[in-house]
Amino acid sequence: MMIKGAHFPTAAAFALLALATFHLVSASDPSPLQDFCVALNTTQTVVSAVFVNGKFCRDPKLATADDFFFSGLRIPGNTSNPVGSKVTQANVEQISGLNTLGISLARIDFAPNGGLNPPHTHPRATEVLMVMEGTLYVGFVTSNPDNRLFTKVLYKGDVFVFPVGLIHFQFNIGKVQAIAIAALSSQNPGVITIANAVFGSNPPINVDVLTKAFQVDNNVVQYLQKQFWYDNN
Repeated sequence: MMIKGAHFPTAAAFALLALATFHLVSASDPSPLQDFCVALNTTQTVVSAVFVNGKFCRDPKLATADDFFFSGLRIPGNTSNPVGSKVTQANVEQISGLNTLGISLARIDFAPNGGLNPPHTHPRATEVLMVMEGTLYVGFVTSNPDNRLFTKVLYKGDVFVFPVGLIHFQFNIGKVQAIAIAALSSQNPGVITIANAVFGSNPPINVDVLTKAFQVDNNVVQYLQKQFWYDNN
């Protein structure tokens, strides 16, 4: 017996299911339609290749184990720089076999007493960070209008999640070097370091725009642009 008012049209149910599925799938890289798609560099000769996700696919019969291998994360990063950190990426640019697989890694090394991975965002990926050595103060900020700050002090073995697209940072509050490994939900998550993008763009953003946006004096903006423009360019 059907209860009056309880009937839900089949077409509407399918529409809602399709919509929910679309949002779920669109939260990360598209699923591959083959076992793998080893990326070809555009400088290589392309023979019978297919253009997928920005990378040509090599004939799978020509793939080797080296296409799925990268040893760079075993090498400590050089933290002798103004922010005291080094990010070593392991994405599709380093591991051609990651193409279309929707995942990548990164190693972050932090100098003692204040090594910083400065506020940045990954436009195409959620990040899961695990501390391998040291103690990190980490956090992210939600979108407008709330701009809520979520922070945590992490110790060796601790894990923290940075949602896709949100500004986040990691700061070494320990007296020794810190190391973290990050997993990201994209083969090419991208990164926008906020200060570098705003004050180090090429060409520079108009000083009047930044003066009004940050509510500071022109001289402050010009000083910051000089710092970051030379670093970036």
